[in-house]
Amino acid sequence: MHLEKHFDVDQGRDEVVEALCQEATLLALFGEGQSEVVERRADRITTRTHYTALGREGVATFHFDFLMDGNIRFEKVCDGRVWRSLRGEVEIAERKSGTRVRLELDGSTKSFVPEFTIKGPMEEQLAEMTNAMRERLTRG
Repeated sequence: MHLEKHFDVDQGRDEVVEALCQEATLLALFGEGQSEVVERRADRITTRTHYTALGREGVATFHFDFLMDGNIRFEKVCDGRVWRSLRGEVEIAERKSGTRVRLELDGSTKSFVPEFTIKGPMEEQLAEMTNAMRERLTRG
């Protein structure tokens, strides 16, 4: 399954890259107050998010890798329940006026979980992530 969304902001590329690399921005992607940073390295931050889905509580761990070109790759540590793999990238591209931010997700579910059952919730999650990112980038 492949999903993507993008939006434009007035800030320059360097300003956007700086804002996206802040821990607060990464934590906001999954709902403020539900996530925490559990490990930091020079080019990687690992987060843990507590969530409830389909009436069940769970914990999701993500690794965010900061690339030399300013983009960010991330990957979910799959627990074997739903996802076989779930990866994504935040790509930042300078435009004539401002910057375009593109967020994409690529994932494959376990064989007993049909992708059509998870596509709707993942589209909602991507929209929430995009909105949170846009909000962090456009704050005064």
